[in-house]
Amino acid sequence: MISTEFMIFSGSSNLPLAQKIAEKIGIDLGQIELKRFSDGEIWVKYGENIRGRDIFIIQSTNPPAENIMELLIMLDAARRASAKRVTAVIPYFGYSRQDRKDQPRVAITAKLMANLITEAGADRVIAMDLHASQIQGFFDIPFDHLYGSSVFLNHLSGLSDNLSIVSPDVGGIKIARAYAKMLNSSLIVIDKRRPKQNVAEVMNIIGEVQGRDILIVDDLIDTAGTFVGAVNALKAKGANRIYGAITHPLLSGKAFERLRDCEALERLYVTDSINIDSTQCEKVSVVSAASLFAEAIIRTHNNESISSLFNIDKG
Repeated sequence: MISTEFMIFSGSSNLPLAQKIAEKIGIDLGQIELKRFSDGEIWVKYGENIRGRDIFIIQSTNPPAENIMELLIMLDAARRASAKRVTAVIPYFGYSRQDRKDQPRVAITAKLMANLITEAGADRVIAMDLHASQIQGFFDIPFDHLYGSSVFLNHLSGLSDNLSIVSPDVGGIKIARAYAKMLNSSLIVIDKRRPKQNVAEVMNIIGEVQGRDILIVDDLIDTAGTFVGAVNALKAKGANRIYGAITHPLLSGKAFERLRDCEALERLYVTDSINIDSTQCEKVSVVSAASLFAEAIIRTHNNESISSLFNIDKG
């Protein structure tokens, strides 16, 4: 049961997903005014009374940086309007790749984002497929980490009887192993090195590739250079059909062009955590995560367990 004290608002970064989430729940999005001054400065006003309400703000924080500022201002406005509890629902948590100090004199920007979101007034955060799960520890407020595997599962279950799951790097083995268990498939790992940002070189492929259908799983795809390189390397090793299931489609730069030109790729499945124009490449299929977020929001509001929505096999 959803009480009248429950309200959902959306920023401008991914309004289509927010509308789908609200439809799944069976309520309308709350009224909010989002304006820009002539110089680009952001102005926010809630269009209805939220005093004492349980508020959920849906906003992905992918570039441009205005998406982050918009979320922070919405959180601050909700706190100052005396909302009872404010939950930031962040389908894609931006800056998650900067989660550690891997070089001298660099920022840990994911931690900075966590600090900003908390200080702006969030009481809780819900996000999906963080680039590094330890980012949850950057927050001193409750954090619910959902997994995109449950979104893709129905679309992947009948993909092939001869399927191997590929982790594109050592850090993704845990997620790849979960997919392999769910789909009763074998596991392959790609050993790569990254000489600079958005550039990766395949060094070794660990596992049997010859004659296998392949599913590459990952949390995000940006310029698609790394992904296409992995597809071509697997094809050169004798892979049969090659698919991808990647949660967050940043798809910047020449990403769509690279995907279109990659003859070895059959199809790439992504979620709608980021609002993209998938018509730019017929190989890209968007699977909505609205049901997953809707269920997480309902259970959070009702103070029910949502552990079943973000459990992942640890074996």
